[in-house]
Amino acid sequence: MPSQKVSFLNANGKLLSGKLELPMIKKPYPYAIFAHVFTGNKNLKAARHISRALNLEGIAVLRFDFTGLGESEGDFSHTNFSTNVDDIKAAAKYLSENYESPSIIIGHSLGGAAALYAGAEMESVKAVATIGAPFQPEHVKNLIGDSIEEINEKGAAIISVDNREFTIRRQFIEDLSRKDTLEIIKDFDKALLILHSPQDRVVEIENAAQIYHAAKHPKSFVTLNGANHMLNNKSDSFYAGRVIGSWVQRYVTQKEEVKLTTTKQVMVKLENEGFTTEIMAGRHGLVADESENLGGNDFGPSPYELLNAALGACTAMTLQMYARRKKWPLETVNVHLSFDRKYADDCADCSNPKSKISHIDVCIALEGDLSDEQRTRLLEIADKCPVHKTLAENVSFNTYLE
Repeated sequence: MPSQKVSFLNANGKLLSGKLELPMIKKPYPYAIFAHVFTGNKNLKAARHISRALNLEGIAVLRFDFTGLGESEGDFSHTNFSTNVDDIKAAAKYLSENYESPSIIIGHSLGGAAALYAGAEMESVKAVATIGAPFQPEHVKNLIGDSIEEINEKGAAIISVDNREFTIRRQFIEDLSRKDTLEIIKDFDKALLILHSPQDRVVEIENAAQIYHAAKHPKSFVTLNGANHMLNNKSDSFYAGRVIGSWVQRYVTQKEEVKLTTTKQVMVKLENEGFTTEIMAGRHGLVADESENLGGNDFGPSPYELLNAALGACTAMTLQMYARRKKWPLETVNVHLSFDRKYADDCADCSNPKSKISHIDVCIALEGDLSDEQRTRLLEIADKCPVHKTLAENVSFNTYLE
């Protein structure tokens, strides 16, 4: 099922823009809401990579733009922390009315603090994960810096965040000052996961310690060592998403799995961004990707690597089947494979026979007390594995539109 652009009204009648990303591997799935960083938007790298990682764990994710940010309606200067919390609740209402009530909220930075406040009020939410979140929302004043005095004197000031200008009004500062996270956390009855980098220079690691010590169990802490506050490194954000997806399964009841149906043996889905590709092979979920120098995220093996893997696996299985039938002492089979052409070269002119794959190098290492004759025979058998035969023969293709 493809990702969907969605929109919904917030408490003030403003239309908020979101993207609902649904896993291909299974359904029904638990639903999660992702709340982005202060002055950010739903399409930041961290938001996209975390959502993709959660999708691979079978979790549907709604990430959206807070009022006045990204593609959402409204004037950012008239928003505050309380309206952020209300926007999360509006997103939850949208899911409840159109899909299913969310059971997970993930929040990044100030979005993490808002996730705590919103999650505390929502019965359907069973687990909350914060990433680089401040203990008190008032911490965001540090980003405003010297403009605080101007805001207090003139009622508003323009601040710059990541080379973008935003107007902050006095009501925003006053709203932050009225919030006390300790009052929220001490009675927090949800499972809580706190992810934070010791190297975070925007929201110091001490904030994570304060949240952890204030919260009741079940609570968990995972360090994002080496990551920056924005999780700009895709490996950091993808790791955070996979950790959340694995952790939350203990606290969110998984419904009976219903596979997406296909009349074929394998189903593959790739949307219009990057090359991270979801694969449903039988009842097993896989991921394919391309290397970063080809524009991919390198979250999984490339198509050629998967083809290598299929041949290698089939070769190893065939050799072990033969040896077991013969009762030969074959202990381990190691198969090393490589192509002599690159995918980018082939794809440049796929119709040209000279550009197609011409050679696969297969090196087999056999471990066990085998005779020379047995080893020679096993090498012959390797070329008789079904996948090898399929690749070696002329295969007819029937490619058509559904």
